[in-house]
Amino acid sequence: MATRTRKKATPKTFKDAYQILKTNAEELQNSNEPDIDNLMNTVEQSIAAYKVCQARIEAVQQALDAAFDEEGVEDEDKADEEEEKQAVVVDASKTTEANSTQS
Repeated sequence: MATRTRKKATPKTFKDAYQILKTNAEELQNSNEPDIDNLMNTVEQSIAAYKVCQARIEAVQQALDAAFDEEGVEDEDKADEEEEKQAVVVDASKTTEANSTQS
């Protein structure tokens, strides 16, 4: 088996990093005999790609959490406004009722 030299550049995007992980995993699974001379390069490249994927997933998770937290705050504000409107309507009907019983 010929020794392949891998480039050491760290992937910049999730897609590129994921492709590296997928390719390396397939190569290791499909090889009858591991390329020991290149194994350390494969492991180092996979670790770097994994870190890129992990960082991107964490960033997306934080952004989603923040978006849902903001949406939750907006929903709570709308619910508070609805409760206030209902309280005004109830107070108005009590006042109208009280005025009509006094007449």
